[in-house]
Amino acid sequence: MAVVPAAIATAAAGAYLNAKFKISNDFAFLSGFATAQRRFEKRRQANKANIFYTLEEHAHNPKIADEIFLIYEGKSWTFKQYYDTVLRYAGWLHKTHNVVSGEIVALDFMNCPAFLFLTLAIWSLGASPAFINYNLTSTPLIHSVKVSSARLCIFDPDLVSKALTDETKDAFLAPNFRNDAFPLEIVVLAEGLQKSLDYFPPYRAPDATRNIDNPTSLAALMYTSGTTGPPKAAIIPWTRMAIGGDMCARLLGLRSVTHKRPDRFYTVMPLYHTTAFTLGFNPCLQSATTIVIGRKFSVSKFWTEVKSSNVTVIQYVGETLRYLMAAPPSPEDRNHRVRMGFGNGLRSDVWKQFKSRFGVETIMEVYGATEGVSATWNLNRNDFTDGAIGSYGKITEFMTRKMQAIVEVDWDAEKPWRDPKTGLCHAVPRGEVGELLFALDPAEIESKFTGYFNNKDASNSKIVKDVLKKGDAYFRTGDVVRFDKDGRLWFSDRIGDTFRWKSENVSTAEVGDVMGHPRAVQEANVYGVKVPGHEGRAGCVAITLHDSALADGSGGVIVKPEVLESLATHATNSLPKYAVPLFLRTVRELTITGNNKQQKTGLRNQGIDLHAIKEARNADKIYWLKPRSDRYVEFRQEDLAALDAGKVRL
Repeated sequence: MAVVPAAIATAAAGAYLNAKFKISNDFAFLSGFATAQRRFEKRRQANKANIFYTLEEHAHNPKIADEIFLIYEGKSWTFKQYYDTVLRYAGWLHKTHNVVSGEIVALDFMNCPAFLFLTLAIWSLGASPAFINYNLTSTPLIHSVKVSSARLCIFDPDLVSKALTDETKDAFLAPNFRNDAFPLEIVVLAEGLQKSLDYFPPYRAPDATRNIDNPTSLAALMYTSGTTGPPKAAIIPWTRMAIGGDMCARLLGLRSVTHKRPDRFYTVMPLYHTTAFTLGFNPCLQSATTIVIGRKFSVSKFWTEVKSSNVTVIQYVGETLRYLMAAPPSPEDRNHRVRMGFGNGLRSDVWKQFKSRFGVETIMEVYGATEGVSATWNLNRNDFTDGAIGSYGKITEFMTRKMQAIVEVDWDAEKPWRDPKTGLCHAVPRGEVGELLFALDPAEIESKFTGYFNNKDASNSKIVKDVLKKGDAYFRTGDVVRFDKDGRLWFSDRIGDTFRWKSENVSTAEVGDVMGHPRAVQEANVYGVKVPGHEGRAGCVAITLHDSALADGSGGVIVKPEVLESLATHATNSLPKYAVPLFLRTVRELTITGNNKQQKTGLRNQGIDLHAIKEARNADKIYWLKPRSDRYVEFRQEDLAALDAGKVRL
């Protein structure tokens, strides 16, 4: 028998232990976090915590200055060119609009270089940007600008016709719009003005204007989606902006422009959101990595821009990769240099298929929230963690026990359940679902959770105290998750999206994953609907289907009988009886947010009311799994009447 050399045996043992306990992943996570914290503290002590200084250092570094930093629609800027342009924008803001340290400037822009020039220029002046969702109009837009307290709002010229209607201009220019005392100053960054700024005298404000005395002070305002009320302005502190961006760059292993094989990071996700800016542009700036931005997401343009710019890392949110998968396969699908996809909200039914079809080796899924205090990560190179929002090794798992908790949910009250005897919450056993909470220092809550700008009530609603012991405090994510025995964290649902049927809790996310698997289905969005004469909500799935599943000439909503039968069979064979969607709504397209996340509110409100559906969407069809039927059949007004009269029980 051959004797295995000791070195080989040791290496094999090390590889086994690393795979089993995820030692290398833990080391990357913990060392990245520690290094980012140390780097920020060093900068803070040197009064250089403002990220403007990072750009300045790159622009003055002879190894980096003349390398490409930003690419947009075929045009590029080196680090030095970008820095010089930022100073010209700063000169314009300072001398023409008197922007000073400590104030907030609102920006309403689609993705473009000017948005990024303005942001760094604002930071260079010691001020802070408020990133307005460019999809907003009318009342939500007015609200978002007003709540920011900004004196000045700068608009993308392409948004003027939609955003600056007579209604919004009248509101903005009212004498008492800002702080009940002043109108808003409106500036449109028209093409001519943008060109003139290339020649505006540069201005570098004195260092004293950028001092950050409190590391949790405001770096930027970013808004929640507003699906449960008006958008809320989340305070993004310098700690999260700097440490989060630095750590993200390290976890992704971003290779700077000085590397022999430098990375190029591509995002078409909206820069007003934390995903594209805080976890996209920001890590690229901090690591001196080239960033490529697209105007907005387009299936037809995506791979063209990726290939032409030699992109190696792509960013996604929500259903982005599903839409890329919906395009017809091509021999060119693998003709690119992409090594990693990075983002959040990738569903398991797309995960493996995307990697296989497009030859992308790695997926890095991150879970977090705009206003969140922590995040989870899943660096995925194999099938074992497909679909998980987090993957913990033994070391990280041990260290995070005091940093987070998963607690039982009171589904009726939509908040953590409390023991009537002790008043405390109950941590669920491993493998069971519960709301994910992140620990806060009860004596210094604002050191970690900075909350919403000028909205104390909303901020307080995200904090829960006396959770596992008297006196503790946690941040509520509002998300239901499951942590399994293998250290994988799985997203189950958003509290409020989960519904009860037949005395059981049904996860829309989990049912959506199942209903998204059949080949006929392009996209599935699950929600609960009220049914006359029944308690709770029954499952309904709104789907878009491939053309081959549709009746010819139906306009994309009438489904072939055999497809309706196969969908019913798939649902009943794959799901518990109480979770099977009893209703199926075919739509031409699903409504999504600007960040490619599905919206349920309108669908849920319309329910199975055929009149409301016709008024809202006109051509949509509703099918239902009639009792004792083996297929979905068209749902008609007489069926609704029968349910209402109690003649049919589900």
